[in-house]
Amino acid sequence: MSSVTFKGNAVKLEGNTLNVGDDAPVVTLKAQDLSDIVVGEKGKTQVILTVPSLDTPVCATEAREFNKNAAGAAAEVIVVSQDLPFAMGRFCTTEGIENLRVASDFVSKELAQKYGVLIADSALKGLLARAVFVIKDGKIAYKEIVKEITEMPNVQALKEFMSSSCGCSCGCAVK
Repeated sequence: MSSVTFKGNAVKLEGNTLNVGDDAPVVTLKAQDLSDIVVGEKGKTQVILTVPSLDTPVCATEAREFNKNAAGAAAEVIVVSQDLPFAMGRFCTTEGIENLRVASDFVSKELAQKYGVLIADSALKGLLARAVFVIKDGKIAYKEIVKEITEMPNVQALKEFMSSSCGCSCGCAVK
């Protein structure tokens, strides 16, 4: 069990600990229209952003930032939270989110457990910690568990990783 902080206070995370090079767990999530979104499949490059809730200022800023950066990217960018799909749909409509997908782990919390980002205690118990995973052909190619939940991930480090061909030679990039 690892930990992060929420407003400076330690918060425990539950679930598997994944490292770069590990097989990415294949998980099915719910899209805003209740269709399935599969994460971790081979043959794709996916950027998975986990957030506590799109209905918070930092998470909304992160989604808007990645929506701008995802335009024209070769990787599929997916923001995952425990928010209900209907709320995610309203958020996307209100914020003009069109270049990335939103997915909910509310049904089984399977992604939360298998990717080790389920918050185990505090006021945020049951939500997802803020993290970034890049999955390339079914493997974890990049990982950042954000140490302070109220802060953004290191967008610059992710951009540099993606522009350096995301650990492969495919030339994919998030702008």
